[in-house]
Parts: sequence; structure tokens; C-alpha cells
Amino acid sequence: MSVIVSRALPDVRDGLKPSQRRILVAMNDLNLGPGSQRVKCAKISGDTSGNYHPHGESVIYPTLVRMAQEWNMRHVLIDKQGNFGSIAGLPPAAMRYTEARLSSIAAMMLDDLKLDTVDYVPTYDEVRTEPTVLPSKFPCLLVNGANGIAVGMATSIPPHNLREVCDALLKVLDEPNVSIDELLEIVPGPDFPTGGVICGRAGIRRGYHTGRGTIVVRARTKIEEHAKGRYRIVVSE
Repeated sequence: MSVIVSRALPDVRDGLKPSQRRILVAMNDLNLGPGSQRVKCAKISGDTSGNYHPHGESVIYPTLVRMAQEWNMRHVLIDKQGNFGSIAGLPPAAMRYTEARLSSIAAMMLDDLKLDTVDYVPTYDEVRTEPTVLPSKFPCLLVNGANGIAVGMATSIPPHNLREVCDALLKVLDEPNVSIDELLEIVPGPDFPTGGVICGRAGIRRGYHTGRGTIVVRARTKIEEHAKGRYRIVVSE
């Protein structure tokens, strides 16, 4: 249970795992807002490891990189500079070469920390405190989705369109007893950052009604004529 709560699964309130949350808090401590100058990721990883997450910089840096990759997150939480890998699977550059700061959405998630809106707990060494959850103004779990594998359980929540999610939230506030079918008219399905075509609605409906469903995504392609009479399939989404 400790692994589930402390490492593997995101908190439904801010949609973040502890490692992700601690990186954002450490960057907030460094005043790395959207308008500030970016700093080396080695500095961010070192501060996160030393102050909040004692699992080594080699564990923290990949988490930071993932929050900056626009093909992994519908709305990135890290504003990056440098080689952060590619959608084709190429690895990012070493942390001493890349730089980062908070994105505007991440800053919005951290904005009310100064107002004591959330509870704090001691860090691992009890030298400072850290927030149990971020006072997020951004519905991160629904918009960016989440993936996590824990002991005996797992989660895989697809990303959704921000405008549609906000409209659905307003609908729930106005009509607390609104049905899932009515919400499906507002949020027809997931919205993946890499695009593509979702095949069929049955899996979406099953997932929203029961919490378990399979979504088949097909790439958007075109066939181009190549040299010497050959053809190639080009994937655009």
C-alpha cells in the first residue's frame, strides 16, 4: 500500500504522482516561473533529490523529461530548451545540457500554495515541509491523463480536450445528477496529443460507464510514391 500511495499512482485531486509533484515544488522554490530564465535540469534534479525525493537524479530526470514532451502530455508542465528526446524514441540529452522552467499551466497549479490552501507534511529528512497535493486550478488528471502500475492494481486514464472538460465540469456544477450519457455529448471521447483516429465508440462508452474499456486508435496515414517505383506509408498523426 505504501508503494501505491507514495510512488506509483497519481492523486485524483491534482493528477500528479509524488515524483512529479516534488519536481514542480522544487522548481517553484527556485522561482522558475514562466517568465524567468531557464536553468540546467541537473540543478532541478539535484534540488528535487536533495530536498524532497531521495531516489537519485537518474530517476528524477526522466520524470522531468516526460512532463516536457508534448507527445506524452496534452498540456506540458515543463517549458523545455534543448534535446528532450523525440516521438520516435530517441533519448534526451544529459541533464547537464538541457534547461527548463515551469510552463504557464504548471505555474497555475502552484499559484495558491502561498495562501496555505493545502496541507503540508514533513519531508523525508524532516528539515522542511512539502504539500500533500497541489491547489491546482487545472484539471490535470482528466486533461493530461495518467499511467501507473502498482502492486496489484494499475491505472491508465487517457487525455481529454481542456475546453470540453471545463464545459463538462460546469455542467456537473449546475446539475449534480447529470447522467454519463449527457456528459458524453460534451466530452465525446479522449483527445490524444499525437492525434490519430479513434475506431468506434463502444470502448469509450464502456470505459466511462464502468471504468474499464479498450480504445483502438488508428494512425492517420497517406501513401507516397518513392524512388524506383516504390511506395511508402507516411504517418502524420
